[in-house]
Amino acid sequence: MKKTLAGVSLAALGAVATHDLLQRRHAILRNFPVVGHARFWLEAIGPELRQYIVAGNDEERPFSRDQRRWVYASSKLQNNYFGFGTDNDLEHGSGNVIVHHRTFGRAHPTHGAVGQEARLPSAKVLGGPRGRTHAFRPASVVNVSGMSFGSLSGRAIEAINRGAAEAGCLHNTGEGAVSPYHRNGADLVFQIGTAYFGCRDEQGRFDLARLKDLVASTPIRALEIKLSQGAKPGLGGVLPAPKVSREIAETRGVPEGVDCLSPSRHAEFDDVDSMLDFVELLATETGLPVGIKSAVGDLGFWNELADLMDRRDRGVDFVAIDGGEGGTGASPLIFTDAVSLPFRLGFARAYAAFAERGLHEDVTFIGSGKLGLPDNAVVAFALGADMVNVAREAMLAVGCIQAQKCHTGECPTGVATQNPWLARGLDPASKAERVTNYVKTLRRDLLKVSETCGVEHPALIGPDSVEVLDNLSEGRLLEDVYGYRPGWGFPSERDRADIARIMAATEEAEAETEGPPETAEDGVRGDDAAGEVPSE
Repeated sequence: MKKTLAGVSLAALGAVATHDLLQRRHAILRNFPVVGHARFWLEAIGPELRQYIVAGNDEERPFSRDQRRWVYASSKLQNNYFGFGTDNDLEHGSGNVIVHHRTFGRAHPTHGAVGQEARLPSAKVLGGPRGRTHAFRPASVVNVSGMSFGSLSGRAIEAINRGAAEAGCLHNTGEGAVSPYHRNGADLVFQIGTAYFGCRDEQGRFDLARLKDLVASTPIRALEIKLSQGAKPGLGGVLPAPKVSREIAETRGVPEGVDCLSPSRHAEFDDVDSMLDFVELLATETGLPVGIKSAVGDLGFWNELADLMDRRDRGVDFVAIDGGEGGTGASPLIFTDAVSLPFRLGFARAYAAFAERGLHEDVTFIGSGKLGLPDNAVVAFALGADMVNVAREAMLAVGCIQAQKCHTGECPTGVATQNPWLARGLDPASKAERVTNYVKTLRRDLLKVSETCGVEHPALIGPDSVEVLDNLSEGRLLEDVYGYRPGWGFPSERDRADIARIMAATEEAEAETEGPPETAEDGVRGDDAAGEVPSE
């Protein structure tokens, strides 16, 4: 028996060696038959090797091991503290962010009592300044960014939606329309992309009647016109025919088994003036707040938009700025690496276009692009963001391990795939709980930092409270780095007073109902307390 197995093994190796020597596609295999396959295997598992063996805690991108560990631990209510000091290179590195704590401030030290259930509403009323019929104050400054059914599995969408509902935050549908998986309790922001999925006619043109029917039958609180996103600005999308299942076809309103194309630009408008007409049409017909989502490149668009809004007869209710760090959408490398500005620079330039005209207090600013981490989120609020959207961080919460196979459909944890076998491993109920925990933990940490800065709410942290270090002997405040003028980066005086009053009332109510404050040891389980990256 052993001789037979050995003979079969040798014959198999001989066949592989013969094939390698005769083939002409790979020089490595012709020169090193059989053993040359190890090179391709090591390349295939490179991301996993770097994650757990090669890279340091603060080296890997797009999310370092420390960052992933914080999201994983937060989503499972495990110990998300870090010991033995920072991994950041403060001695020799540049670009480190330092938040200025204050010894005394306005905020009362009650945030420790509200714990995991900390409430953190927006400082601005979405759609209020323009008098939209269904204007509202978002209940959470942390919300889920646009990731469509098609790019993510149905089970992942369901988990995120359930988790968002429990956390009381908004769930952006992405441009793939409202699927059955988006109908699990969360309020929605409906994203209108260039292909008008979910609100298009048989020819693929925008259909206002279908949009109104959708709004009437779905918990949609706002409409977002997607102009571009950080990972692929100005680039249309393609969902290959084999991935266009009956379920996706019905959701998007496209033929089954045919390539699903998203144009690079909208057909309903072709300049800023006609875009504002479209915005006002949607707002008038639905009563909902209407905004835009865009990466930042040419500033001519933003200056023209601000100029036209300065007439005060038309305007967007919110602006969602997506940084070039964004990455839920697959795209060519040139777009991923070199098209659109990173969040901080892009946001500051777009914000300035409105602030220079006195419009910044009437627009809700939303940031996205790796802002689901507390330090990045604090910088966004200090620059003038009123809310932050999280995408890949929500994916991590539902099980993503940063395998970086989103574009292949072979996501091993069932998050970014339409493969039924891979998706079946993701349990929406348990993963929904993790999304809830993650969002609540991020809000709690943002409250803690606000208290450290002496204010009641992260929107009240200004650009004079955050410093960027060039080295150990030099640093500059955000307001100096990005050329902010006095008063920029804050809501209006009325909004500041309102949110301070709301936070004071919220803290008093929740302090009466919550148990004792959490300690650093709360939630420690097993090996996670030792600083290892918890499993998905």
